[in-house]
Amino acid sequence: MNMNLFEQQANEFAGRHIGPNEKETAAMLKTIGVRTLDELIDKTIPATIRNPKKLNVPGPLSEFQFLTSLRQIAAQNKVFKSYIGQGYYDIIVPSVILRNIFENPGWYTQYTPYQA
Repeated sequence: MNMNLFEQQANEFAGRHIGPNEKETAAMLKTIGVRTLDELIDKTIPATIRNPKKLNVPGPLSEFQFLTSLRQIAAQNKVFKSYIGQGYYDIIVPSVILRNIFENPGWYTQYTPYQA
C-alpha cells in the first residue's frame, strides 16, 4: 500500500491528536478574519484575565515516552484496604421504610411515575 506523506502523518499518533498543521491553521484564521493566533486571542480573551507569565511546560513526548512516565507515576500509588460496606449488620427494616423508601424508585432515579 502506497500512502502519501499526509496519510502517513494522519495515521501516526501525533497526526491524529495534535491538531491542525500550519496550512490548516492559516486557512481557519483567514476564514474568521484574523491574521495570527495572537490576534485571535487578543480579540477573544480579555487581557485582565490572562496570565502574563510563560508557562513552565515540559517538551513533547512520544507515545512510548508518555506511557513509560505514566507507568512510573502509577507505580507510586498505594493500595489500601477498603472498608466500604463493612458496617452493615443484619437488621430488621420496618416495612413502612422498606416499602416507601428503599423499594420506591422515585427516591433514587430521576424518572417520575408518569413517564414511559
